[in-house]
Amino acid sequence: MKDLQEILTVARSIGWEAADILRSYYHQTGDRNLEVQYKQNEPVTVADVAVNHYILEKLQAALGTEDFAYISEETYTTEQAKQEWAWIIDPLDGTRDFIEKTGEYAIHIALVKETRPVLAVVAVPELEKLYYAIKDSGAFAETRDGQTLPLQVSSRERLEDLTVVVSRSHRNEKLDYLLQQLPCQNQKAVGSVGCKIATIVEQRADVYISLSGKSAPKDWDIAAPELILTEAGGKYTHFDGSPLQYNTGDVNQWGGLLASNGQYHEILCQDAEKVLSERV
Repeated sequence: MKDLQEILTVARSIGWEAADILRSYYHQTGDRNLEVQYKQNEPVTVADVAVNHYILEKLQAALGTEDFAYISEETYTTEQAKQEWAWIIDPLDGTRDFIEKTGEYAIHIALVKETRPVLAVVAVPELEKLYYAIKDSGAFAETRDGQTLPLQVSSRERLEDLTVVVSRSHRNEKLDYLLQQLPCQNQKAVGSVGCKIATIVEQRADVYISLSGKSAPKDWDIAAPELILTEAGGKYTHFDGSPLQYNTGDVNQWGGLLASNGQYHEILCQDAEKVLSERV
């Protein structure tokens, strides 16, 4: 197998090219429409499918299928055999935002060894930025002209000063109740998990909370953003502090998950558990 730096070069290149394909759909003119369909109540567009095909084709051409499983939002089946190394891919995170033209959509490409991410790329086409990380090597943002900047999460003096980034579309009553009870009440609405984590590593926000309801976030929503956040100095865990696990055979990430700049992470996790346990 190639080393991780070589694999990252491949993944970054694919990330930029996939971003160009998505932008071509996003900014299209004329009669070409997105042909929105619904799969388990979630929208899927021709753009999702085209970019998914492109990413899989390019990764498999460069790296083969022998050493890697490929777990993608558009092609995943529960019958897939587990492998030690797995690519976890979301060709279009934030499909509703893509359709509604908020600009807040992203591409997630993560490489997981056993159950934890070791390499990640998150491309945000409308920012013309690509975020990437290798485990224990830091996180970086790359611009279209090739400039690269190291990423570092914020530091705030007071818990009350933290800004919570919240979803536009994936909301439920329980989550709204929890957010109302937290000591930090500054909120910023952003679509796509990738874009939310980008706001945290860019120091424009500090906390993100997700809570499963009838459905749960999936591996491909979180694996790539998680590594970029943690390599920038943040934390992303279950409310009980346990690490997230991927490539386990169940792609659902059930329960409460908290991403933050790390500063008040344990306190916020405890607060969240307490608020939910007291709610009738």
